[in-house]
Amino acid sequence: MNEQNQSLETLQDIKRIMERSSRFISLSGLSGIAAGICALVGAYFARQTLNNYYIAFRNDGYRAPAFRELENSLIVIALAVLAAALVTAFFFTWRKAKQDQQPVWNSTSRRLTVNMLIPLVSGGIFILTMLQYNEWRFVAPASLIFYGMALIHASKYTVTDIRYLGYCEIIIGLLNTQWVGKGLYFWALGFGVLHIIYGVIMWVKYERN
Repeated sequence: MNEQNQSLETLQDIKRIMERSSRFISLSGLSGIAAGICALVGAYFARQTLNNYYIAFRNDGYRAPAFRELENSLIVIALAVLAAALVTAFFFTWRKAKQDQQPVWNSTSRRLTVNMLIPLVSGGIFILTMLQYNEWRFVAPASLIFYGMALIHASKYTVTDIRYLGYCEIIIGLLNTQWVGKGLYFWALGFGVLHIIYGVIMWVKYERN
């Protein structure tokens, strides 16, 4: 009986070693929570910026300088949210990797990054092209869909749970195509609320103990 238990323990150890070598498992649930909070804060400021523009629009009508200012403000908010999310994600991932005594940057994390960047860069170029032609209606759906594709594409190099977040992002993005006027709310739901829920699940599942 003892020999059988030892054999099972040995197999489990081998499985853990193989998993560590083929998957980047140091993603922190706190990274998802922090990214979600950043997205919700960004959505709040974007909503305030849009409200101010619509008030001016009702009073003065359409003015090209005011619309360009709105565009620039929304782009700055989006870039600030992205930067804050990346910084916090790196910090919590680095901290978890340190706790797990694993390197943050290795062959597996490089493959994860490359596979995630391919859909993200493609989506970013597509969104910039839409903005070039002043097509704002599908920016939020496109960002959600391409982000979901990036998560699914990268899931084979990290914990499989991230794939389900990707599925949800794509579904929300597709739903947003039917309510394009509510893009900011879908964006906040996908990048904010879903990230927080995912982060809490990841923390409870992998990090609480």
